[in-house]
Amino acid sequence: MPLVAELDLPTFDHTDPDLRGDAYRSAMSGLRGHDGWLAAGPFGFIVLDREAGEFFLRTRDAVFPGLTIGELFGIESGPLHEEIIHNIININGDDHRRLRNLVNPALTPRAVDRYRPLMGEFLAQLLDAVPPDGRCDFVETFAKPYPSLTIAAVMGAPLSDAPRLHHWSNWIQRQFDATSLMTERELIETAVAEFYDYADGLIADRRRSPGDDLISTLIRAVHDGDRLGDAELRDLVLNILVGGVDTSQSQLAHAVRLLAEHPEQWELLRSDPVAYAPRVVEESIRYEPITPFTARITIAETEHRGITFPAGTIVLISAWHANRATPDAFDIAAERSGRVLTFGAGIHYCVGANLARAEMYEGIAFLARTVRAIELDGEPDYGTPSGIYGLSSLPVRIEAA
Repeated sequence: MPLVAELDLPTFDHTDPDLRGDAYRSAMSGLRGHDGWLAAGPFGFIVLDREAGEFFLRTRDAVFPGLTIGELFGIESGPLHEEIIHNIININGDDHRRLRNLVNPALTPRAVDRYRPLMGEFLAQLLDAVPPDGRCDFVETFAKPYPSLTIAAVMGAPLSDAPRLHHWSNWIQRQFDATSLMTERELIETAVAEFYDYADGLIADRRRSPGDDLISTLIRAVHDGDRLGDAELRDLVLNILVGGVDTSQSQLAHAVRLLAEHPEQWELLRSDPVAYAPRVVEESIRYEPITPFTARITIAETEHRGITFPAGTIVLISAWHANRATPDAFDIAAERSGRVLTFGAGIHYCVGANLARAEMYEGIAFLARTVRAIELDGEPDYGTPSGIYGLSSLPVRIEAA
């Protein structure tokens, strides 16, 4: 079997800072036109279809390369080192199963339903703050504060701390971006240290006065007589924070952008929000995944489709390509089949996926009920797909119903 490094593959640099908006979509579509299922990237190889993507996300012979990244960047001590080695995405085997068994019951669809009324209250407050002419930046007005307020409520933190939680999430998330690690590591370290201190205080408070929040639920969690220690609890809360703020902000902003760009889809949604809001959520997650690339590193020689991947090979799974449909259009009425890989797959499937979907649904359904029209009022300001693919701004004009 040929080694993957011996293959003549198209190349694609997902870290290119010019890879934004139309340029990004054009480059990704061009790569999709390639006959094969592999491309070469700056750090390893990129998988371009769903079946192969699921294989590398599920195989026990590949893990998330967080520990390897830490070693490559010389992160050997300090808060960021502690966060990396205790991050659930970098934990495997029995230790991972133990943590998931303890945290999963707190984030089931039924468990997150209790936060939906609060989500509605936050959205109503944010809509009330829109200027009378309806012109606003959707990111600053809705997409940024909404997940931060929600995660504060979920954690049992004061709502006034939502901006700080957003700040910490945004910086800690950058540990997954090589460019940020090279140029902004000190700021990432500071964010981790500050959040650790903050979370320790919340946990101590909840042990004294438990409530109906996530931290209290995790303190009470028991599986086979086992409980979470304070350090484990702190890191799980950090994982949920980091995975539930920037990601929800970005996915909601893209969903609204897509609806504004497709007014016929917006009208369909408004005709029956209960029926179509879930479809908007799933279609935006499929069509514009805000985690376009998920990394794995092989820990043993791995073979797939007649190709050998030596141990230590970095593989990026492209959710953008794995999620494509034919015809490839944003269509909330289309019947889709097959899993999307935006939230990953296998044992490291996103622990907060149910919370993210609930936030998305409540946001989309609320807008459909309360807004008659929403249209672009300028050009969106896109980020890059190296890390979270978000929008820095989304100028819109909202006409209230």
